[in-house]
Amino acid sequence: MAKEQQNTQEPLEGVQDAVDTAVEAGAAEPQAADDTQADVLQQLEESRAEVDALQKELAELQPRAQAEIQNIRRRAEQDVEKAHKFGLEKFANELLPVVDSLERAIEASQGEGEQLQAIREGVEMTLNLFLSSMEKFNVEQVNPEGQPFNPEHHQAMSMVPAEGVAPNTVVTVVQKGYLLNGRLMRPAMVMVAKS
Repeated sequence: MAKEQQNTQEPLEGVQDAVDTAVEAGAAEPQAADDTQADVLQQLEESRAEVDALQKELAELQPRAQAEIQNIRRRAEQDVEKAHKFGLEKFANELLPVVDSLERAIEASQGEGEQLQAIREGVEMTLNLFLSSMEKFNVEQVNPEGQPFNPEHHQAMSMVPAEGVAPNTVVTVVQKGYLLNGRLMRPAMVMVAKS
């Protein structure tokens, strides 16, 4: 019987060892689970911080992007407006020599005689009709005779002595200038009084 008791104790000791090993392993698992859970929580907090930073950056960039879109729209509208306003510039520039020729014809017909007078009146009427047509499209004539010299709208051909005229005053207009919607198409070529 003592032998049987000894045989039953040996398997019990083996079981006890297995239980002790399992308890030790079980005690280690909760600690590993706690470590894993802490790592996950830390990563979650880092992700939240990144999301918050990105949302803040987006909130800062959004007004800037809207302002840039407004600027692009405004520039496009200005370009379209300029295209409408100054689209006729080349056409109007081509017509200016016609006006010049009509004016020269009027000047050349200065003289006596009914035929010359009739030609002159016809050319004057044509010129006036032509100038009024150009005014409809905002083409203005610059005829600065007797006015102070303006380098923005006038081109001085020469300076001449002139009595009774203030210095830097336009004495003679050699060729009239023109503006399209306030923008200079061609400067007036003038002679200016010396000081």
